[in-house]
Amino acid sequence: MTDQNSTGPIIVINPNSNQAVTDGLATALQRFNIPGNGPQIECVTLHEGPFGIESQLDSDAVVGPLVALLNTRSDASAFVIACYSDPGIDACRSVSPVPVFGIQESGVFTALSRGDRIGIIAISSASERRHRLYMRRMGVLERVAGERALNISVDESARGAGTFDRLIEVGSALIKDGAEALILGCAGMAVHRERLEGRLGCPIIDPTQAAVGMALGTVLAKQTS
Repeated sequence: MTDQNSTGPIIVINPNSNQAVTDGLATALQRFNIPGNGPQIECVTLHEGPFGIESQLDSDAVVGPLVALLNTRSDASAFVIACYSDPGIDACRSVSPVPVFGIQESGVFTALSRGDRIGIIAISSASERRHRLYMRRMGVLERVAGERALNISVDESARGAGTFDRLIEVGSALIKDGAEALILGCAGMAVHRERLEGRLGCPIIDPTQAAVGMALGTVLAKQTS
């Protein structure tokens, strides 16, 4: 469908109902708010979603509520689905008059611009198959050095006491696997990106920042055309 609005906010949707994850996203995206006429970044929680999206069933369950939420925000200039595995992205794109970005798709393409081979830090081993199927659809598997799981919950990824140490451990293993850039495979990890990049010494991609960056570029290009 054709883009209709190039002045409204970019709506970043956390499809789980954990407000701590949404708050972490808002913090990580503060610098993307452009003073003046630039579109503002608005982070919202899908209250109908599960507390954490950690399985295929969780992912499938949010498709209808996501579409319903999009239909209430005719003011948006773009949407970002802030869950790694991009639940409902095809359904959302089929009904949205403005661009819809998924953080896995955006994060992978951004990482591939920073390294020949990439690694993904997943929340749990159960997520890996879902991610792999999507990357096969994207045609990028041959450039994936590996995916390793923290094996923690979505809530722990945002505010768990031992999460950062676990990120260092898993990230270091992926670098040994040959990864030259790493993707944080859950929106809840956004709060750790900058510090982790400093510790590991390689590009760390927060996929929500990557998606919002793409959305901003798309919206701003339309404003100046």
